[in-house]
Amino acid sequence: MAQLKLALMDMNDGIANQGMRGLRNIVKEFIEPEDHGISTGPGPDSHRDHPGLHVDEFEVRKKHQVPGLDYNIYLSSGGPGDPRENIEGQENQWYQLIDQIWRHNQTKEDKKYVFFVCHSFQMACHHFGLCDITRRKSTSFGIYPIHKTEIGKKDPLLNDLQDPYYAVDSRDWQLVQPKRAIFKKYGAKILSLEKIRTHVEYERAIMAIRFSSEMVGTQFHPEADPEGMKIHFKNKLNRDKVIKNFSEKKYQKMMKSLDDPEAIACTYATVIPGFLNRAIHSLTSVGYKEHAA
Repeated sequence: MAQLKLALMDMNDGIANQGMRGLRNIVKEFIEPEDHGISTGPGPDSHRDHPGLHVDEFEVRKKHQVPGLDYNIYLSSGGPGDPRENIEGQENQWYQLIDQIWRHNQTKEDKKYVFFVCHSFQMACHHFGLCDITRRKSTSFGIYPIHKTEIGKKDPLLNDLQDPYYAVDSRDWQLVQPKRAIFKKYGAKILSLEKIRTHVEYERAIMAIRFSSEMVGTQFHPEADPEGMKIHFKNKLNRDKVIKNFSEKKYQKMMKSLDDPEAIACTYATVIPGFLNRAIHSLTSVGYKEHAA
């Protein structure tokens, strides 16, 4: 059987972040044993009953790298900036890639699977015209409860999570006012909404959408792991930055949440690993070898 290939797309524009570290750690569990790491451009075994992946990493915004259509699975990270901005060059090719994947999946048996995180999720929603994207009154930063919709309660992405479940949320933008006609056109479904806030009149933002059977995304960060987050935010520079931008209370609350086994640890272990397992199982069950170039 031909080896399956995963494209890991870095959308952080060269800015230091924890998201890519988390994504790399997750996909390492799916890499073929003979692969000694993730390559940085084209070109420990876990408990699984399927062949491992070959992973290539692409720095889309900083180094203008965009994968082609020859990958089976795509993970696109979070990142900074206004997701509504008109972009040029390689970033525009990111949109072109998403369109190519969508068209491919309409007619081909060997589907291509995509997971969008945070900024990439916002960009995809904007591209498909699914909802309005507005700047939040204040930055959302911390670990928060996220609620499943009725459809989300039945979706395999969230099956193994409680309702509400908890995840890291870090954003200046929000997705609101879903366009029902466009959702119906694409067959997209809202899976989750942000925490219930009875003390304010703001609309609850959309936190997860299934664009299709093969394409799904989250506004939150399912790649955030407790141990890595604790190490990062115990660093004095990072701790002082959180306290300065938010508060000492916010910092202490977040650090306490990282010790809760029912919080983001379950989200980290469930969402993206589950997506990858289901994608690999689906690809191998249709006989990927017959369709491989």
